[in-house]
Amino acid sequence: MKPITAAAAAAALVLAGCATGRLSDTQRLALYQQHAGAPVSQIRYRDPIGWDRIDDQHVVLQMRSNESWLLRLSGPCLQWSNGSPFLGLSSFSGMTLSLFDKVIAPGSQLSCMIQEIRPLDVKALRAAEKALRGKAGAQASGT
Repeated sequence: MKPITAAAAAAALVLAGCATGRLSDTQRLALYQQHAGAPVSQIRYRDPIGWDRIDDQHVVLQMRSNESWLLRLSGPCLQWSNGSPFLGLSSFSGMTLSLFDKVIAPGSQLSCMIQEIRPLDVKALRAAEKALRGKAGAQASGT
């Protein structure tokens, strides 16, 4: 019997989530981590165009349509039950975002240090999401 690789396990989790129509936080995180590059210590910080909460410790920061970053935070500070659709970032230098900076949930007393910044392969991520939607649609239709 062959051992299951991390990529195969992640794909199985993602496919299981697609069958129900919505990916869990764990499944989404596995998909993003599969398409993330090696950690970097800092990135150029310009006005981001969006963000996406993955779970209480991970956020995707979208700088441009083809440039996104997976941020891992120091704790479960993204408590969205009383949350805001906005995300605050404190950058000490103003021009870069680094491991010394914080993510702040507006309306909350909580903030978390950024522990890891990883570039996302946006094209590959979109292709994987499209393929998963296609497989889920084919499974739902019985083909």
